[in-house]
Amino acid sequence: MTYKFPLATTSWDDAEYAAIQKVVDSGHFSMGPHVQAFEQAFAAEMGSRYCVMVNSGSSANLLMVAALFYSANDQYQLKAGDEVIVPAVSWGTTYFPLYQYGLKLKFVDVDLETLNFDLQALEGAITDKTRAILAVNLLGNPNDFAAIEAMIKDRNIVLLEDNCESMGAEFGGRKTGTFGVMGSFSAFFSHHISTMEGGMIVTDDEEIYQILLSLRAHGWTRNLPDNNLVCGEKDPDPFKESFRFVLPGYNVRPLEMSGAIGIEQLKKLPMLVEERRNNATAFVDVMRDHPDIIVQKELGKSSWFGFSLVIRPDSSLQRADLLDKLQRASFECRPIVAGNFANNEVVRYFDYEISGELINADHVDRQGLFIGNHHYPMAEAVAALQQLVAG
Repeated sequence: MTYKFPLATTSWDDAEYAAIQKVVDSGHFSMGPHVQAFEQAFAAEMGSRYCVMVNSGSSANLLMVAALFYSANDQYQLKAGDEVIVPAVSWGTTYFPLYQYGLKLKFVDVDLETLNFDLQALEGAITDKTRAILAVNLLGNPNDFAAIEAMIKDRNIVLLEDNCESMGAEFGGRKTGTFGVMGSFSAFFSHHISTMEGGMIVTDDEEIYQILLSLRAHGWTRNLPDNNLVCGEKDPDPFKESFRFVLPGYNVRPLEMSGAIGIEQLKKLPMLVEERRNNATAFVDVMRDHPDIIVQKELGKSSWFGFSLVIRPDSSLQRADLLDKLQRASFECRPIVAGNFANNEVVRYFDYEISGELINADHVDRQGLFIGNHHYPMAEAVAALQQLVAG
């Protein structure tokens, strides 16, 4: 079915296609100078020292977790069995790397308005067993990092960010994805920028950065500096060093085309975010104080991935009816990320517990959905939505 108001549309123009052709003409398709140039530009744009590009946001989450198992820094190092607090509403590959590395997940409820951590529930979930918190900035909206940092400032707790849906968002004048030891980003088609497939990890820690470089490509030393914090000093003979494996890594390298496209997309990011924010102003004006529907409460400066519609707990409106109205009006809709992830069958494989009750996450799961936001004016969509919800 073709929707008049889809969830995602392309932000490419001639610049991206020219970037692809430049790579084709070069004959160099595997990770190379365009990826490196994009990494440097992305780190600068986010205000981080380092960026490592990978083939997806999911791979970014995987390497982000993996890197902490090989750090020599006691402040960061994780081991199997350590407890990690996660919000109950997010995407599957927020959680899967934690399971895959033998960590214990502790699910915490979300706030019904922000859709991020319920701060009171989060504070109540933190114990002496807590070793890390993975904060997810949902649908473009920052977490309250001032509150989170106050909770953990005197504790040996690692903060990580899944920022895959929130590129360009800010809290306190600082870009999301940079509050934790590492932050992950996605450049999938439906996200703020698109490099076909692609993901990024940013960090300010040099050792973590070098671990990520090795893990990204087979766990070998080839992409490390001659003197580094992973294996020390490399052999000056490149032949001897060419297949030296020091970490149990992966092959999640991005294509050179993705780096070239990313360079052009990144130039547009401020505009892409600003247009999304302009659309959000109109959307919130229409939906403010609606008797049946809650819209996401902005913290800091959201980059407004999409527009959530959560039916109020005391409303008689049902999601099936709202969904039917929206689809008849040609809005493409989807659940809010994966709803309450703790309800999925896959968690039977996890070592996990639920902190308190997941009342809000369950409600979002049953009575929430979202519609798309874009980088171009959406006056027609907003007007159609206003007419639809008025009835």
